[in-house]
Amino acid sequence: MSVYKCKLSHLCRPVGASLAIVATLFIAGCGGGGKGDGSGGGTGGGAGGGRQFLDMGTAPAGGAFFTVGNALAEVLNAEKGDNNWKVTAKGTKGTQENIRRIDSGELKLGLANAAITYFAVRGEEGWEKPYPVRAVMTLAPNVAMFISKADGPQTIAELKGKRAVVGPSGAGFEFFLKPLLEAHGVTYDDFIPSNNTQSAAVDELGDGAVDAAFLGGAVPTPSITQACSTHDIHFIPFDEAAMAELIEKYPFFHPATIKKEVYSDLTEDFQGLNVGSMHLITHADVDEDTIYQLTKIIYENAAELQKKHASAKAINEKVVVRNTGTEFHPGAIRYYKEIGIWPEADAAQPAPAESTDAPAKAAE
Repeated sequence: MSVYKCKLSHLCRPVGASLAIVATLFIAGCGGGGKGDGSGGGTGGGAGGGRQFLDMGTAPAGGAFFTVGNALAEVLNAEKGDNNWKVTAKGTKGTQENIRRIDSGELKLGLANAAITYFAVRGEEGWEKPYPVRAVMTLAPNVAMFISKADGPQTIAELKGKRAVVGPSGAGFEFFLKPLLEAHGVTYDDFIPSNNTQSAAVDELGDGAVDAAFLGGAVPTPSITQACSTHDIHFIPFDEAAMAELIEKYPFFHPATIKKEVYSDLTEDFQGLNVGSMHLITHADVDEDTIYQLTKIIYENAAELQKKHASAKAINEKVVVRNTGTEFHPGAIRYYKEIGIWPEADAAQPAPAESTDAPAKAAE
């Protein structure tokens, strides 16, 4: 048996609360290219003006982006001090809509998947122009991989000619899946992609309707735990050279080790990938003082945010300045330098990549 298998006779083992993050982070927030309901971000007053109305795009209700966004808004309002603002979390279709509405001025802030933002700021992979978006803070990682049944594909190359679930329709998984597959010598044309939710993907895997499924988000991921409890599951490994190539080429990819204790019968750690962290973004033109104050309040109230959502454990000195390929806003950089956590090599703006130990997150 592969070392990356979970036997039918064993349920996946529980892990500590520090890893118990909602797996919906991985699903809900990538999609939505439209303008949404048109609710405005408002400009409010500048540094010397009246009240600022700061709308923050999240994702559909029920997803982790929505929950995290509301937690951030609550803390930013409760701990605003002398800042004359009102922050409101807005339900949207996710990252793609948030980026477009930040560009149009309808939103001042947004939660996003870093892989999608990476291509948006460059005007690549279907984005019609470079979008003037800046990072405020890198948040929780999004660890994902392909799984199959024991008698299914054993490597990513063996997906050729097979049927595999590649996320919900319109969710934007292709932004990180396309380069991941290409690094392994596979394209979407080489297999039969199927769109479905993670839970439904596990059912399809069990029924034999698909041969593999791309799942992830929190570690442990509930859908993978579900699969391990009912099937003999093989974790399809990433090729070592392909991983190194992806991490070198795309700063939103980071190594992420899944400990053998997380899923049953893993006899050694699984070398996985963070395929695009959640991060907080804003427009390049938002004034520096506002973003400085927002960054300061979020960082200094990480403990309070953890009470509202476990993903706030990622608000620490290593993660918040992590490079994902999107330039940081000057206001955020100013705060990080002030507290001594901004990397010395400013020329490498934003901050250098690191492997992740924080709870895994979603691609919403």
